[in-house]
Amino acid sequence: MRKLDIFTHIWPKPFHDALLKTTGQMKDMHRRSEAIPMMTNLDRRFQVMDMFEGYQQILSLASPAPDAAGPRDVWRELARIGSDSMAELCRKYPERFPSFIASVPMRDPEGAVEEARRAVKDLGACGIQVYSNVAGKALDAPEFRPVFREMERLGKPIWIHPARTASFPDYQTESFSLYEIWWTFGWPYESSVAQARIVFSKMLDEMPGLKLIIHHAGGMIPFFEGRVGPGWDQLGARTSGTDYRPLLKELKKRPLDYFKLFYADTATFGSQSALVCALAFYGIDHMLFSSDAPFDPEGGSMYIRETIRAIEALDISRQDREKLYYKNACALLGIS
Repeated sequence: MRKLDIFTHIWPKPFHDALLKTTGQMKDMHRRSEAIPMMTNLDRRFQVMDMFEGYQQILSLASPAPDAAGPRDVWRELARIGSDSMAELCRKYPERFPSFIASVPMRDPEGAVEEARRAVKDLGACGIQVYSNVAGKALDAPEFRPVFREMERLGKPIWIHPARTASFPDYQTESFSLYEIWWTFGWPYESSVAQARIVFSKMLDEMPGLKLIIHHAGGMIPFFEGRVGPGWDQLGARTSGTDYRPLLKELKKRPLDYFKLFYADTATFGSQSALVCALAFYGIDHMLFSSDAPFDPEGGSMYIRETIRAIEALDISRQDREKLYYKNACALLGIS
């Protein structure tokens, strides 16, 4: 059965070279990324891909975002090089890489709109990747609206990748997060907060055609359906400084119903129980196969293998398994 992995990360050589020129020596999470051969070595990537029958990848750049360092003109250049180099890989190896996701410089919204339009219309990108915060700013900030409107107009989805770092402390009395808590628990939290801000800022009422894909099975949302549902039906009951009650009347849907409009992927690092929870919340038609390769202890193959194992163990029909592996993605991304 065909398997279309919609969220795998890569640093094509032209982009990697330009990134190093801009940021200098890699550190922390990005140092680990650089040490994984599959990130920069195509031969190793092909070896891993060949382990799995019918397996293809949608390419996306790994963090950092193209606007993480340097001046505005560098942000645009890095985004352009990233899109161009991934598009070249898709042209050269279409049977392996049916399409790619462009990364755009959100700190430069005008440049982000231009790059999104160029990548989709001229290069064949199937959507764009943004991060759950933009240099600490929420995605529902007014200056980012043109990017979302452009993607709605283009009819292509936006992948939302978490972007918390150790600089986000877990307690107010501390200056940074310990023990990589910022990654293990912070990333699912970030993904959930991003969805909530999009919902309550009325972006989905303003842009009903917007398509949003949340990494890692939707973060915390599926597990906390009771809080998202009956809990947020009481929005304002817990707050004295701000009256949120009128917002519930202004929204066109119940809060819970907005969250079910998002799409989520299967990148749970092999956790079948997490997949069962996400499928119960989002529904089979809003779930997409993703492994988050190559970020695993084996350098790429483990997450793919364990994600497939978890999907194969699900009590679903062959028709639904086909939807999960590739049919939903083909329909949403516009891939034949």
